[in-house]
Amino acid sequence: MQLPPMAWTFSLCLLLAIPGKAQTQAPSPRTPGRTESVPTTGDADDNQQRLARDMAKKANQSRQALLKADTDRLLKLAVELKDSVDKSSENVLSLDVVKKAEEIEKLAHSVKDKMKGPN
Repeated sequence: MQLPPMAWTFSLCLLLAIPGKAQTQAPSPRTPGRTESVPTTGDADDNQQRLARDMAKKANQSRQALLKADTDRLLKLAVELKDSVDKSSENVLSLDVVKKAEEIEKLAHSVKDKMKGPN
């Protein structure tokens, strides 16, 4: 007796699905004498909101730390640029001064974008 191709496909799918399903349903470990409580929908929503607030707070702290580091670097570059300009003459502008000014410009734009926050 020969099965139609559709029956073979269905049988193959059943054979492959059964072992996969059995492996994914591992029993959960239980502690003797301890009852497990299932959080209600309100508790789950509160937990998600708290988690979202915590993540936002950490992201803001990280952004603030990066801003501080960038502004410190910006100040250092500005002081170096001023010193370089003070040392140069009115007729000579060194390539180092131009490069430093470009670096300051890029860093200033980066700081501005970070201050705006994620959009």
